[in-house]
Amino acid sequence: MSPKSTVYKVELQVSDLDRHYYQEHNLTLALHPSETEERLMVRLLAFAMNADERLLFGRGLSTDDEPDLWQRDDTGEIALWIETGQPDEADIRRACGRARQVLIYTYSGRSAQVWWDKVGSNLNRKNLTVIDLPTESVQELAGLCERTMRLQCMIEDKHVQLMNANGSVSIDPIIRIAAQQR
Repeated sequence: MSPKSTVYKVELQVSDLDRHYYQEHNLTLALHPSETEERLMVRLLAFAMNADERLLFGRGLSTDDEPDLWQRDDTGEIALWIETGQPDEADIRRACGRARQVLIYTYSGRSAQVWWDKVGSNLNRKNLTVIDLPTESVQELAGLCERTMRLQCMIEDKHVQLMNANGSVSIDPIIRIAAQQR
């Protein structure tokens, strides 16, 4: 019998001053047996930074044709495709062909830099944005992880503050490449 995913319940209050988005989300996340709490929290952070009532979590690591998060428009087309970690170059190209906008959140420090050095020059896509999250911030994020979480996220001038009753984490994302504005 294979190990089962661990379920996490999250009450997330988002105050995004950059986008004028203020909403509370009740989320259920599954931690795959091969996934770390850091990655789970990066997925949650990616949700908070792009929060929308239509933004959904994908089915997880065991599903190759779905991203970590995605959002469809009224016609059913994929408006936003979000991956975390270091996806394969072919997967990124496929995502860029399927979605209007693709975001990749890298977070593993030196390993992310090695990945970027390898694939970055080949990723000249008009709809691709790659964002690096500082390793220290991601490690602190994992410290906020609990099976039941009540979190507040404030975003202002691209600076992110994620807080719970016991502490907070400041995150200054680094844009490696930004999608071209249309």
